[in-house]
Amino acid sequence: MSACCGPARPADTAHTSSVQPGQQASGCQVPAQGLVVIKAGTFQMGSSDGQGDPFDGEGPAHDVDLSAYAVARHTVTNAAFATFAGSTGHTTTAERIGNSFVFAGLLPDGFAPTQGLAAAPWWRLVDGADWRHPEGPQSDIVGRKNHPVVHVSWFDAVAYCQWRGTTLPTEARWGCAARGGIDGEHYPWGREREPDGVHLMNVYQGTFPTADTGDDGWVGTCPVGSFPPNGFGLHEMTGNVWEWCSDWFDPSYYLHSPKSEPSGPDQGMARVMRGGSYLCHESYCVRYRVGARSRNAPDSTSGNIGFRVVAMTV
Repeated sequence: MSACCGPARPADTAHTSSVQPGQQASGCQVPAQGLVVIKAGTFQMGSSDGQGDPFDGEGPAHDVDLSAYAVARHTVTNAAFATFAGSTGHTTTAERIGNSFVFAGLLPDGFAPTQGLAAAPWWRLVDGADWRHPEGPQSDIVGRKNHPVVHVSWFDAVAYCQWRGTTLPTEARWGCAARGGIDGEHYPWGREREPDGVHLMNVYQGTFPTADTGDDGWVGTCPVGSFPPNGFGLHEMTGNVWEWCSDWFDPSYYLHSPKSEPSGPDQGMARVMRGGSYLCHESYCVRYRVGARSRNAPDSTSGNIGFRVVAMTV
């Protein structure tokens, strides 16, 4: 998996959901607030610019036809997830296991030594880290109700979608939404990452992993809606937190995927993630481009993975 983007747990097959990924619960209606309708049409998925990791399989760029659907303006927030957890009693993967991965740069000085990853030592496995305690038991989400929920596994995201009557986006629907109606560019706003020196997303600034200058205004997650929306009115489709998609991941999928409504391979070991996060830095990871892709085991949790919801129009 892409340890630089999000550390992986082994898959846990004990989690199940009665709503299949990529499908909507029967009889539900599109929620009135917070979703934007994307009209049926064709968009260009993937990238052929050669910037991505060849193991990601982000090319070739190809046309995809999609029917109309609705997508959330922003990722699910701590406040929204708290309502879900309070209503259902849902216990997240990180809460059940008792730990999750936290970026070392967000831990307080003098934090006790914890297990790290050999391939990505900036990730620390912290006991008591979960969505309510993003940096471990000494932290909380007071003052962060409008930040994206993190430390949620793919299974947790599916459970939330089932409760709300929505679904995770397929990778194709996510990709169309992220572009905001602009095909062939690196970002929802065009070719330059920071046009005229203006920061338009929350990614790592400075020297990774030792010094985040916060030049874009944030160190760690930012509240949803902090940056201007794309052409569809959607916020933070790049940067801030990785977003789970419903699809299984296959690096060769774009070579043979259907042109109409692709929904990913029938099976796999990892689920697709899109969009990059506040930890992406050009020195090692440019997966914050709208054509880029990554993946992680569905049981994986960390402080930079969240999700947004979609629904089919009715």
